[in-house]
Amino acid sequence: MSFNDRIIDEFRSNGGVTAMFGSGLVLLHTVGAKSGEARVHPVLALRDGTDWLVIASAAGSPKSPAWYFNMVARPAISMETPSGMVDVLATELDGDEWDAAWRGFTAQSAAFEQYVERAEGRRFPILRLSPR
Repeated sequence: MSFNDRIIDEFRSNGGVTAMFGSGLVLLHTVGAKSGEARVHPVLALRDGTDWLVIASAAGSPKSPAWYFNMVARPAISMETPSGMVDVLATELDGDEWDAAWRGFTAQSAAFEQYVERAEGRRFPILRLSPR
């Protein structure tokens, strides 16, 4: 069983809470941009009013994670939260919105600052997930 599969199982078994991430995760339900296959991705999310923010850091990889490309191709997705399923629309942030969201993620976890060092200059996409 993969790390993500274990996190997904723990999330679902414990009402959206995991030992490693607390209640800060959501599960993104995307469709593969190339394959067309359904996918589930555990991702750290920050609440922003009625929206959520997610960051495509891939733990500092020089490449964005596959789920990011899936959401760019098909931005209307479903998401599991600790409170249940929500249908959302993903939009990418830029400018001042990106800056504010970045500050939120680095305040949540210092690991994001460390990821920058490994990312070889890649700026992590941040997406707003708004209920639809």
